[in-house]
Amino acid sequence: MTDRRKSFGSDNHAGAHPDVLRALSVATEGDATSYGDDPVTRQTAARLRELAGAAEAYFVFNGTGANVFGLSLMLRPFQAVVCPESSHLYEDECGAAERIIGSKLLTVATPDGKLTPELIASRLGDRGDEHRAQPHAVAIAQITEFGTCYSLDELDAISGFCRDQGLLLFIDGARLANAAAHLDCGIADIAVHADVLTFGGTKNGAIVAEAVLVMNPALVAEAPFQRKQLMQLASKMRFVAAQFAALLDGELWLRNARHANAMASRLAAAVGAVPGIELAQPVQGNAVFAILDSKQAARLQETWNFGFYGGQPGGRSLVRWMAAFDTGPADVDAFAADIAAAASAGPAG
Repeated sequence: MTDRRKSFGSDNHAGAHPDVLRALSVATEGDATSYGDDPVTRQTAARLRELAGAAEAYFVFNGTGANVFGLSLMLRPFQAVVCPESSHLYEDECGAAERIIGSKLLTVATPDGKLTPELIASRLGDRGDEHRAQPHAVAIAQITEFGTCYSLDELDAISGFCRDQGLLLFIDGARLANAAAHLDCGIADIAVHADVLTFGGTKNGAIVAEAVLVMNPALVAEAPFQRKQLMQLASKMRFVAAQFAALLDGELWLRNARHANAMASRLAAAVGAVPGIELAQPVQGNAVFAILDSKQAARLQETWNFGFYGGQPGGRSLVRWMAAFDTGPADVDAFAADIAAAASAGPAG
């Protein structure tokens, strides 16, 4: 049984888009060759290659698998990845990259989840020292874990720096659709900066569907073997591909992302002027990060689901409110009204 009150805890909490479910129903009709040798997978992979300008596209099950698979194409075990300290790769994947690829993660503290050439350069001092892991790749998220979005100029600066320094660039695109919606650009406009990137479906209306887009042709040859060894090769792959086919039809991926972004902006506009509520980051996707009194936040969590991080001075807490493709204006308005009521009531005694 699902909660009838809309969750603002994560876009992962949302169900599947009806068009995705219909595509799965169609895909189950009849038999199809396994492991991707079927028309749905071949055609959808070709559509993704065209959308991104990619050398190849691969379907996988989940975001952690997509990140590990993508990075595995870039690294030998003695090589390292420069990434933000707040990155999902570092914070929320149980050390998967370090255990499975064997490559060290070199983290950088950032105020907004975004790397810059200067921040990347701060982790390059040990190159050439055989006692130290050697930086060879940079990993960023678009949109970041703080809900911020790299501009195309920022991506250009980072990718240019990486090329000059002999580094490969990986983009975690779990919310790539939301970034394209915010920037009003195509997937290819973002993808052109990367050697490998992921394109998330699960947070945008799919069920178990992520794609890894390989932009650098030199990394393609070993990719099928890496995907198999990393346990991301689906037997009945048509059911993963069919979900992306539905998202691609009529740019459903973009319509879903635009709607989720708009709902987050609606929430931010409704609560941004409420006394005691501080927006912690600009709203550039489908996430609202805010700071409020910890007791008020705890009171809200009695009836609403959202992320609670604490850690702010003066008895205040950082929270995250996420919108999804199926968040409605009425959901936002009801939540915003309760946030305002909690703030006006003052801290609980």
